[in-house]
Amino acid sequence: MSASNQPLVAAVTPLLAVIGASLVDIRDALPSDTPLNWDGEVVAYVRLPPLHGALDRIIEAVEKELGAKLKDLSRNDKQRAIRLLDEQGAFILRRAVEDVADVMGVSRITVYNYLNAMHR
Repeated sequence: MSASNQPLVAAVTPLLAVIGASLVDIRDALPSDTPLNWDGEVVAYVRLPPLHGALDRIIEAVEKELGAKLKDLSRNDKQRAIRLLDEQGAFILRRAVEDVADVMGVSRITVYNYLNAMHR
């Protein structure tokens, strides 16, 4: 990547890290990679992460936002965490309720109760 692209790289690197994606050189791009344009020219590609591990990445982002591990949160903050996880689509993943309950140290019924209360 040329020096003129460094501002673009600097701008997208934190975002890519948060979503677990990576920057791919144009020579190594796959058809499923997303082109990254700079001044009308493809300078790199973005490779999205595999779905495997997505829930862990979402949980990590929520823990970072709330400043603590899910299991260490107060009841109110656990409810807030459930809302944030739901907003990010965590619960569309298979077994997410059970996995989040395990990480939080609560029952899956508690997670369902928090979700039901939010959606009322």
